[in-house]
Amino acid sequence: MTELLTAAQMRAIEQAAIESGEVTGLELMERAGRGVVEAIFEEWPELAKSSYRAVVLCGPGNNGGDGFVVARLLKEWGWEVEVFLYGDEERLPADAAVNCARWREMGEVTSFDHCGASLPKAQVFIDALFGTGLSRPIGDELADLADVLLDELVEGVKAVSVDVPSGYCADSSKQLGDHVFEGCLTVTFHRPKIGHFLEPPAWNDKVVVKQIGVKKFDRFGDIELVRVLTGQGLSVVAIVELSKTSFDHKYAHGHALTLSGGVGKGGAARLAARGALRIGAGVVTVGCPPSALIENAAQLNAIMLTSLKDEVVLAEVLEDTRINALCLGPGMGITPRAQALVDVALEAKRRVVLDADALTVLADDTTLFGKLHEKCVLTPHAGEFARLFPDIDEMLNAPATKGPAYSKVDATREAAKRAGCTVLFKGPDTVIAEPSGRCAINSAHYERAAPWLATAGSGDVLAGFITGLLARDFSPMQAAQTAAWLHVECARSFGPGLIAEDIPEELPKVLRKLEV
Repeated sequence: MTELLTAAQMRAIEQAAIESGEVTGLELMERAGRGVVEAIFEEWPELAKSSYRAVVLCGPGNNGGDGFVVARLLKEWGWEVEVFLYGDEERLPADAAVNCARWREMGEVTSFDHCGASLPKAQVFIDALFGTGLSRPIGDELADLADVLLDELVEGVKAVSVDVPSGYCADSSKQLGDHVFEGCLTVTFHRPKIGHFLEPPAWNDKVVVKQIGVKKFDRFGDIELVRVLTGQGLSVVAIVELSKTSFDHKYAHGHALTLSGGVGKGGAARLAARGALRIGAGVVTVGCPPSALIENAAQLNAIMLTSLKDEVVLAEVLEDTRINALCLGPGMGITPRAQALVDVALEAKRRVVLDADALTVLADDTTLFGKLHEKCVLTPHAGEFARLFPDIDEMLNAPATKGPAYSKVDATREAAKRAGCTVLFKGPDTVIAEPSGRCAINSAHYERAAPWLATAGSGDVLAGFITGLLARDFSPMQAAQTAAWLHVECARSFGPGLIAEDIPEELPKVLRKLEV
């Protein structure tokens, strides 16, 4: 897993490095500028082979200073370069002013006041206007230029953002105000920022991280950093935790129980059960109303089936202590039966995944919400999250007028703290948090984009994956993280045409690639 930083944390790292005397601000700025140029040539190797034209848009802070370095390095490479400065040159920070002066030895600096609503033609535009430091909407005077740059992108030019596309909040990815600059490539430094992996939007086609020599100052004590899930960390977990030995028996890997709705409503629960079985739960059972037994029996083989009329029967079933993980919600219905089943499941203090209809039941009954415990995992999508946590959702969806704006990370952490359990807030930017503040993002952006997951039933499979891992003795946070990551990997492995039934069947292929 890769640690993500807020803008403030990144500033603290840079300041600590400077105060230590091991590096100067000018050296950091030079390294950042070189990193941008390296990223451009790595992304588009053809640009390193000849002379092209670049327009560099510099802002009034240190991000603009990075832009002056980029301009100088491209000029030294033999490119034609034009530089535009937004703001007063005399008010530039000291290091940015030095690099502005260095650029002036090679070329001119044109004020934005003189370019109106147009920009010169170029093959590459560099957005070094505001970066992570932006805390307010960009001025209306930049609106036309943002539109012009967007038109240029449509025409095929390449736009590169330094740290963050101007107009967006680095901590939340929210648009500050009405105008933003878009691009093809974002180059950031040391570590990615939280906003690089949150919707909306996945800013550019790609984010590249360049090192500037400050790693030893990356210390935050007891502060819980946000992490983005990567295969490198989770594959180790999968290899160790998902492996089975020749000495195991089925109950050594847990018994997961998924509760189903009535006739014609069992598909979602069967998907969840299949997910739990494929991810390695030793035994999986579907519990359904007596009227739905024949329907489910016709479609289940390796998955066991039991008649489960009501909460009284559930309490009796749970006398079997080998049942150590439950999944409630998929296709269960929003009924008094569902409410009573959730109540008994929570009272039993087993590991429980509450998804879909169970979340609506939970939102409608404050007494049930009060029975949540640390062994629970809630898996809401945006609509369910709004029903469960309306005040938090209101803050999350309020227009961002200043930065750092309230983010999905903030919202999920607050929800987990309030619920007293792990919350997995679904989306292309699935955020997972536990009450302690520990938090991770399972990002399906950039090269991990998996748009095929937007299909009916995929969330039911995810709930089953989590349930199966809980049955296998994963902690709630570990189960949610691993399941979410594998869920996306299954979609990426299968590709276009994916339906929910394909996800569990693709899992063995994904696990084989991890050498499980």
